[in-house]
Amino acid sequence: MQASQFSSARLLVTVCVISFGCFLGSFMRIPIVPLLATSLGADTVQVGLVNSAFMVMTGALSIPLGLLSDRLGRRLPLLSGLLLLSGSSFLLYWSQSPLQMGCIYLLFGMGLSAISPTLMSYVADFTPPGALGHAFGWYTMALYGGMTLGPATGGLLGTALGLRSVFLVAGVLILLMFFVAYFFLPTHSRRIEPTSDVASTLKNLLSNQSLIACLLATLGGCVGFGMFVSFMPLYIKDLGLSTTAVGFVFATQALANAVSRVPAGWLYDHLSNRTLLVTAGSTALAMAMVAFGFCRSLPSLLATAAGMGFSMGMAFTVICTLIADSVPKKMRGLAMGCYNTSVYAGMLTCSLGMGVVIRKYGFQAGFSLTGAVMMCMLLLFNVLYHPAKA
Repeated sequence: MQASQFSSARLLVTVCVISFGCFLGSFMRIPIVPLLATSLGADTVQVGLVNSAFMVMTGALSIPLGLLSDRLGRRLPLLSGLLLLSGSSFLLYWSQSPLQMGCIYLLFGMGLSAISPTLMSYVADFTPPGALGHAFGWYTMALYGGMTLGPATGGLLGTALGLRSVFLVAGVLILLMFFVAYFFLPTHSRRIEPTSDVASTLKNLLSNQSLIACLLATLGGCVGFGMFVSFMPLYIKDLGLSTTAVGFVFATQALANAVSRVPAGWLYDHLSNRTLLVTAGSTALAMAMVAFGFCRSLPSLLATAAGMGFSMGMAFTVICTLIADSVPKKMRGLAMGCYNTSVYAGMLTCSLGMGVVIRKYGFQAGFSLTGAVMMCMLLLFNVLYHPAKA
């Protein structure tokens, strides 16, 4: 079937379903991998290295695969990525050492690098002008809802079924999303004819100062998100709480994150000064990260997680939409690839660096340093960003 046979509303629903299911299954493994790795003898630094494996691969490949989706169409990268994600989950079920887990996570990263920029480009491609904020509000709600509900679900399933069984559930769910994409997305997606070589295209894109500002804001925010997904399970365990508590903390963050997405998209479509939303959301996100270091009970963790989720949803929905608005259509896949590279570069930086900080100075120092880095990136965003003239 041709893309013209699909309404924009139907395509948005389909892409949101795929995104939610894909990231739910993928991030269902996030709290399980650190716990399984430590049970196999890994310390906090090695846990950070395992998590960094998929972040390195995703960050390295998001730009070239985003460009590929511009040149060859969206469908092939998406289907290939879903198969890689599903396969990596099944392989994790059989892993027997932190080294094996790190190697399998490289496949996980390859899959995410193919999926993320492709789905975001789909949304921007079929959304009518003037409704981009609304569309990205729903899309990012699905994406980050899956991304943050995934760890919560994984923690609960890990308690009920055992750690390894979570990988089987995740693999089946992602495989189901492959069939949704295969049967319900257009068989032939739009291709963009190349107008210059890859190096010139990337150079032109990176000369866009507003895009660079958005990428820096993304980088800073994802340092915080990397701290949360990589070390929060270990922090909660260090406080003497159960694996179920991990699930509740992640679920609270996920719910707050999800409910803020659509209102953020609505505000984007109706406010002229959209950078205020980025500044307010990112500042609150950094403050929540620092506050985690002072939490000593489950209620305080839940309250801080709610603040983190709401502020993150607000900031990142607006950042995604600003990026889509700031580049021409022929460079959209590449721009979304740059966005996803920034996401995983931020998470990778935290995963690699904060494990050392935590081991030497403790969790509170790690949370405080993370918040400081986030505020520095926000300052750079406000210095560099210049809204496009009407």
